[in-house]
Amino acid sequence: MRYIISMVVAMAFALIAILFVSGPLATWVITDMPFESPDDVAAWHAMIFMTGNLAALILGWMIGWVLASRYLD
Repeated sequence: MRYIISMVVAMAFALIAILFVSGPLATWVITDMPFESPDDVAAWHAMIFMTGNLAALILGWMIGWVLASRYLD
């Protein structure tokens, strides 16, 4: 049961990050960085976007694990 709750909470955190956090975060981070080509901008934007999603997924898993700690397998 603990794993199921952790996965559901992790997916919820990842969904929230995808919809509301990662895009603006990536845009904010690369706004003041100097780039030589548009490809560099796209690559950095994608990398920061995916890193934000991964961080939210891991954070959601940890919070779900703590919340589900009363369900011992």
